Amino acid sequence: MNTRYALGMDFGTNSCRALIVDLEDGQELATSVFEYPSGDHGVLSDPKDPNVARQNPRDYTVGIEVTIKEAIERARDVRVSFDPSNIIGIGVDTTGSSPMAVDQYGIPLACLPEFEGDLDAMVWLWKDHSSYDEAARNTELAGRIRPQYLGKIGGVYSSEWFWSKILHCRNVAPHIFKAAASFVEFCDYIPALLTGDTRPGMIQRSVCAAGHKAMYNGAWGGLPDKEFLAALDPSLADLRDRLYSSVATADKRAGTLSPEWAEKLGLPRGIAVAVGAFDAHMGAVGASIREGTLVKILGTSTCDIMVWPSNRPLADIGGVCGIVDGSVLPGYLGIEAGQSAVGDIFLWFVNHLVPDSFGKTTEEKFRRLETLAAGQRVGEHGLLALDWNNGNRTVLVDVRLTGLLLGQTLHTQPYEIYRALIESTAFGALTIINRIEEFGVPIQEIVNCGGLASKNALLMQIYADVTGRPMKVSGSDQTPALGAAIFGAVAAGEEAGGFSNVRVAQEKMTRVGDTFNPDPTAHKVYQDLYRLYHQLHEAFGTKEWSGSMFNVMKDLLALRDRQRL
Repeated sequence: MNTRYALGMDFGTNSCRALIVDLEDGQELATSVFEYPSGDHGVLSDPKDPNVARQNPRDYTVGIEVTIKEAIERARDVRVSFDPSNIIGIGVDTTGSSPMAVDQYGIPLACLPEFEGDLDAMVWLWKDHSSYDEAARNTELAGRIRPQYLGKIGGVYSSEWFWSKILHCRNVAPHIFKAAASFVEFCDYIPALLTGDTRPGMIQRSVCAAGHKAMYNGAWGGLPDKEFLAALDPSLADLRDRLYSSVATADKRAGTLSPEWAEKLGLPRGIAVAVGAFDAHMGAVGASIREGTLVKILGTSTCDIMVWPSNRPLADIGGVCGIVDGSVLPGYLGIEAGQSAVGDIFLWFVNHLVPDSFGKTTEEKFRRLETLAAGQRVGEHGLLALDWNNGNRTVLVDVRLTGLLLGQTLHTQPYEIYRALIESTAFGALTIINRIEEFGVPIQEIVNCGGLASKNALLMQIYADVTGRPMKVSGSDQTPALGAAIFGAVAAGEEAGGFSNVRVAQEKMTRVGDTFNPDPTAHKVYQDLYRLYHQLHEAFGTKEWSGSMFNVMKDLLALRDRQRL
């Protein structure tokens, strides 16, 4: 029999990639990455408002063609027998919530001549936080008249999510809102584009995007009801009829590859295209998520994903980014949490504050910082940071929080600050772990994936030492794309040489690599540091906290002096 393959498309914040995977043994045959050409590393911003982050949808179309064609050529170089006609399914993951305004044919308004260069006509990227007022209004209204809506999304509606962004568009760019026939999530748009029908009413919508970001839930009949939306803004109630009434899990087909795209890409017509989902959720599948496994997708930000059987009770968990049936695996509730900035914090620090004496390039600076930071004892630097440089996603759900560095002196070195920033993200990760377990979801193992997990050994060891738990690293460097390929293979079905379900596909296609075990001595010191972190977390992050912080600097100094001795 001919070897069968699946293709995973992963659309991230700064780039997109295509991955071709052998379905027999999970070998990742070839990959190609395309850096978005628009803006700053693919992100369009507004110098007057640091909360704005948009993308050009034209970059996606170019990226599809460039990466798939290149991945096919590389696969031919790796395996002489490779034949693209044996690719049986395509899966797609993207960032989210990243909605775009479209016309009646599903063409993004940003691609129409009359909206050329209009920032508000672009894709409103996940990290766009300009709608924080609208998010607060949504939370307040739901708390008064639809508390059940908040129960399934952690208690607070975020400015990163769908309705906040759409309402903000209505408020600041009414010309875009009025011109839009509908709004489509990035992860729904790409499969529709590949299957050849982007008309809003014909697009198969993802339960992942709808449930986690648009308050969709079968318990109340789908999207928020018109009465609630009208109370937010009457135009939103009218828009509801132009959105969608049903959703699907990512193991289902969105359709098949259109003749036009098949010819353009050099692929056979009729290949199964799976329903899309968010990168973190598909990354969790690519990291072999199952009950009891917490998957951490470590990148510019982080997403923490768990699953829980749909047929077993689960309490609402305060501060998470949603509990949605089928958003990760069919038959399981998907639990999403995360941190709004991790890799972004390190990159900001290196690009803006680390002197050139540490290296000529960003990569050289990171290597030098890691080497020097790894030589320090826990707490020796006397520093403590809060990881809120882009707000807090979980558990506080507050974009109006900012980063903090405490304890620096005239002797503080850049590598010490770098280590403290890593530790701050580890403390944030531990806060999420504690919250999930407090609500009765045991965490039996932690699997990490993404570029930070595979490339930064210091970070992984610090995470193990802070949490007191082994940190496993996925055997794949491309877990979101691998997860997308898994869903492409399942959507194709056994009759085409694919798989009957996700679990069977995971057994064939996923693996775990290195494990970082905690150092008990380091963990004990980190417990003392975490108590101080938690004190800052509550003091700056909650209204309820009252007390003194007089002890924090003194305790840091005492811990520092003890560790230096």
